[in-house]
Amino acid sequence: MRLRSTVAAAFGALALIVTVPTSANAAWGEFRYTFSGLDGSPQVGILSDPPSRSCINLPEVADPGSSSPAHSPRNYTDSTAVVFSEADCEGDIFVLRPDGGHASERLKLRSVIFH
Repeated sequence: MRLRSTVAAAFGALALIVTVPTSANAAWGEFRYTFSGLDGSPQVGILSDPPSRSCINLPEVADPGSSSPAHSPRNYTDSTAVVFSEADCEGDIFVLRPDGGHASERLKLRSVIFH
């Protein structure tokens, strides 16, 4: 009887160990930003549950030759977002706290990384 409890507890612990690292690989929630559409009207871009510790170029504004940078970021993820003024996480940086950190339209961005 005691052996069964020990084996069950060991399997339960193993299941927790296996699932916990996967939850650390993503920032849960949404990251939003505003960019200019093809007709010049404001559009909202959304990254849902973005990967952590990887540079993400915002697809609509990654090419400075064909687009203006995004602005007005809103970080509704559970991770800190570090936004960059240039693609490939280069240029000036600004840090947005988790769960509601935001900036005005004066902040221009083309890429982001979540920690």
